[in-house]
Amino acid sequence: MKKIIFILSLSVCIVASTLHLSISASPSRLNPILSTDSISSEVSQWIFNSLITYDKDAKIKLELAKSYRFIDETTLEFVLRDDIYWSDGVKFSAKDVLFTYNTIISPKIYTPYSSNFTHVESVKIDKNRVIIKYKYPYFKALEIWMMQILPEHILKDEKDLMTSKFNQSPIGTGPYTIKKFSVSSDIVLNANPNYFIHKPNIDKIIYHFVPDSSSRFLMLKSGKLDVGNLTPLQLERQIGSDFKSKFNIYEDLAHSYSYLGFNLKLEKFKDIRVRKALSYAIDRDELVKILYFGHGQVCHGPFMPKTGAYNKNVKSPKQNIKKALELLKEAGYDKDNPFEFTLTTSTGSSGSYIAQILQHQLKKVGVKMNLRVMEWQAFLNTVILPKKFEAVLMGWSLGLKPDAYSIWHSESQRKGGFNFIGYENKKVDVLIKKAEKIVDQEEFDRIYQEIFKLIAKDVPYLFLVIPNSITVVNKKIEPVSPSIIGVMHNTIEWIKAP
Repeated sequence: MKKIIFILSLSVCIVASTLHLSISASPSRLNPILSTDSISSEVSQWIFNSLITYDKDAKIKLELAKSYRFIDETTLEFVLRDDIYWSDGVKFSAKDVLFTYNTIISPKIYTPYSSNFTHVESVKIDKNRVIIKYKYPYFKALEIWMMQILPEHILKDEKDLMTSKFNQSPIGTGPYTIKKFSVSSDIVLNANPNYFIHKPNIDKIIYHFVPDSSSRFLMLKSGKLDVGNLTPLQLERQIGSDFKSKFNIYEDLAHSYSYLGFNLKLEKFKDIRVRKALSYAIDRDELVKILYFGHGQVCHGPFMPKTGAYNKNVKSPKQNIKKALELLKEAGYDKDNPFEFTLTTSTGSSGSYIAQILQHQLKKVGVKMNLRVMEWQAFLNTVILPKKFEAVLMGWSLGLKPDAYSIWHSESQRKGGFNFIGYENKKVDVLIKKAEKIVDQEEFDRIYQEIFKLIAKDVPYLFLVIPNSITVVNKKIEPVSPSIIGVMHNTIEWIKAP
């Protein structure tokens, strides 16, 4: 009798996982040294790496660098890892770091990040070492090297980086590579199988292009997005137990604020009495209550609470209609000659809602505020960059270590700088430059608190609200842990259950 042997073949099916995110506008350029909007920066961070970065506790963490040390108070040395490759297979080297530095400081490139490197005297390389010599002790000597690095072998012969195809199809060293990118469309990223830490556990990221905030919320509620942000209204009134059973909710003070910025080059806004009148006319507490249901706080100045630069003694004025009317009258405005201006903001945010409340509040003092709402790219390219506006309503994100130069120093009014409102204060300029050479943290904080006070006194902005950041993450994803830098600090470790 023959023995019949049956062999059972078992095959393991590994299901590829996808992280579904959303964007409200198209990135301008997927090039870290040219990215000036938050969406470009967010997408770019998946594709590129920097020498160092922050860990979940906001402490320095090595990335492309294997080690660093200060040889003396003005000389910094990085030793680079030797196991890193660009996504096209070419090995990463010190040449890439030197090339990135030379590109940033090139007069052919318009980038606001160049201001960080004006303190550098020289950058030299030797095999896997990068030696940076500073002109003097610099308070951000380490932090400026959180700038992501570009590939020298691809871009060294590029004639015009500003218009390069690389900005839409970049090559990086990061955990993901770009698969699909076109304007006003979804963006698809694939996990980099050769990422030097390890291949991300989630195989694909899709950024769904959804300009309308209501549509983004509906996608989140229906489970078509894995990570998203809730408005306070949505948190308080528009989600129930079913949503909470599917998503974890994380809330903390955002690293951002909203503001109304004046074009200080216009005669109508050169008069500080007008700016002060508008500040007295608005009710910031009402903004926090109506727009944020209490999930936020009034913004009093340019630096964030919980940082040493924050001046707790400076407060934005409470609404005072009588004082506002008095100042407007002093400046020559009354019922027969009302003050009028146009406020421009972008779609895809809460800007238009804030603007409508401000418009209503300003009516109480006879101010006529016209409202203009534009798509983000049009807003950036036709309003902000050419500085063609009377006033703008925007939000501003801040890093963990404040640097006033790029926004508040008069030199940053140049093309590519962030001081597009035209703010100038000689004392502020001097203090910003002085602080750059201060490495003692207590002295640095004292100077920045003085800068905070002077800027707030000048009223170049109507500082409005610091909202809370309310992030939700699909419960199928783990491990997720909140931190001072947000919940997505460890995404390459994330695993998404089927």
